[in-house]
Amino acid sequence: MKKTMTLAVAAALLIGSIGVASAQVIEVDPNLPAYTKVDETIRGNLSSVGSDTMNNLMTLWAEGFRKHYPGVRVQVEGKGSSTAPPALIEATAQFGPMSRQMKAKEIDAFEEKYGFKPTHLRTSLDALAVFVHKDNPVASMTLEQVDAVFSKTRKRGFAEDVVTWGQMGLEGGWARRPISLYGRNSASGTYGFFKKVALKKGDYKDTVKEQPGSASVVQGITEDLYGIGYSGIGYRTSGVRIVPIAPDADSDPVAGTYENVASGKYPLGRHLNLYIVHQPGTDLDPLVREFVRFIFSKEGQEIVVKDGYFPLTAKSCAEELANIGVEMKLSRK
Repeated sequence: MKKTMTLAVAAALLIGSIGVASAQVIEVDPNLPAYTKVDETIRGNLSSVGSDTMNNLMTLWAEGFRKHYPGVRVQVEGKGSSTAPPALIEATAQFGPMSRQMKAKEIDAFEEKYGFKPTHLRTSLDALAVFVHKDNPVASMTLEQVDAVFSKTRKRGFAEDVVTWGQMGLEGGWARRPISLYGRNSASGTYGFFKKVALKKGDYKDTVKEQPGSASVVQGITEDLYGIGYSGIGYRTSGVRIVPIAPDADSDPVAGTYENVASGKYPLGRHLNLYIVHQPGTDLDPLVREFVRFIFSKEGQEIVVKDGYFPLTAKSCAEELANIGVEMKLSRK
């Protein structure tokens, strides 16, 4: 299905695709100021092309922004992070959301076109989750085991190729059941991040069922009792369970909570990124500037929590806005 959508269509799709909220109650930093509408009339068209992981997030931000500026139209397309750099270079989008950072060759291509590097904004935090079916009893996994399950090269050095749930310590009817693998396609930033961090740049097994989107990964596992896969934590549903991950065999398993991701303890934590075209020392287009201001406001970071991801601190939001020459006055509550 083509993923280019106007807000009206996207809003309807969001109802069935946003993950169930965690039991963990997350509050945004009370020092974050509410978004204040500028005096000037903001209207026009915005386009976002990139990450599927951030598709819902970009759409929700756009919906919130349009409450302040009804004359703005936003189109969101989420076919994977690798589609963001070409869209920015070809000027077919003002925003390039990516669940990974741009590669050196992507930055070089951008700089060749514009004469300066893209502006990188870290919008929020994400725990890249390893999901299993809700009825799967596996208690935890080490990164070495994750690598042995998903990779044929096993660069983390696990002793054997893991292909059954019995090899993961499950007994009874689970022991001989083959592990069914779900993952993203190569256009996805999540695919690249998982390959780099979890598999140490090793090769995926040929048996991984590559899915076009994060929701498809979770849906596949929901319908497959013996399935396992990975995607952003914001796509969790009641049909799956998140497996705590230990950095190595000598460490305790770590849950993908806000505190663990923010502190760096969770081994598969990451930022969700947004790239824009902004020549240093020049004024940013008011429409783009205000959308970015909205993202880093109290309302914008509350949307991050609503979509199942983790918000930034007020200090971090202020630092990101400084990248586009905007000063944030903290509430100091």
